[in-house]
Amino acid sequence: MTTTENNSASPLDVEIGALTGGPAGLSQYAGRAVLVVNVASKCGLTPQYEGLERLHERYAERGFTVLGVPCNQFLGQEPGSAEEIAEFCSATYGVTFPMTEKVEVNGDGRHPLYERLVGFADAEGHSGDVRWNFEKFLVGRDGAVVARFSPQTEPESAEVVAAVEKALG
Repeated sequence: MTTTENNSASPLDVEIGALTGGPAGLSQYAGRAVLVVNVASKCGLTPQYEGLERLHERYAERGFTVLGVPCNQFLGQEPGSAEEIAEFCSATYGVTFPMTEKVEVNGDGRHPLYERLVGFADAEGHSGDVRWNFEKFLVGRDGAVVARFSPQTEPESAEVVAAVEKALG
């Protein structure tokens, strides 16, 4: 379920910087399905980068994008600079999907992107604060949040793939 605030505007309408500098231009993803994932390089779930990349490659031509959002709020597991994060993701996991600047996903400093995401509940009914690295939010082609998945849910799990397929029509 979404709150009225979350229905008022798409998460893709916010401004956020790209990992490499300059604006990330989220509006370029209008009309695409986007899986927004808060990522970290030094987390037990970091190997999910592999599945995220495969998902991105598998569905990109059908109008799908994975969007990585580095965050250092969970036990300092994303301490690197933008350059270090980019190098790690590219060299270690072959990441080609876009990445934003490092932001906060919870608390007083929560980025507006996450203000528009966290009101949506996952299948277990959890809404509100992001619980850990690699929590996933699926934004549909219309710009509305259509699914939320726990950090432990693998990117290529049946439920994520089914949601992506549905979002792509």
